[in-house]
Amino acid sequence: MDEFDKEPTKEQKIWQVVAAIPQGKVASYGQVAAMAGLGRQARFVGRALGKLPAGHSIPWHRVIRSNGQIAFPEGTETCQLQTEKLRLEGVDVYKGRVKMKDFQWQP
Repeated sequence: MDEFDKEPTKEQKIWQVVAAIPQGKVASYGQVAAMAGLGRQARFVGRALGKLPAGHSIPWHRVIRSNGQIAFPEGTETCQLQTEKLRLEGVDVYKGRVKMKDFQWQP
């Protein structure tokens, strides 16, 4: 069996879903888990995004909490980076939150 016959890892399934989130839209950790076929493993999504290899192009910044909140602590460098990336894509971020009804990806 060669590498193309292997079932993708759970991380790869998550990365594939996140890669499909369009610019200007966001998805929750739980939504990504469900779409990757992982049921209610929202916390695993966060861990998988933390394992992205250096130089990747996966738009990790489009994944937020189901209540619209950015998961990183407010004021941290990562929170500021995520906020900046979302705003550059036209997503309104106010006090560390995104209005899910306006910006949630509905594939």
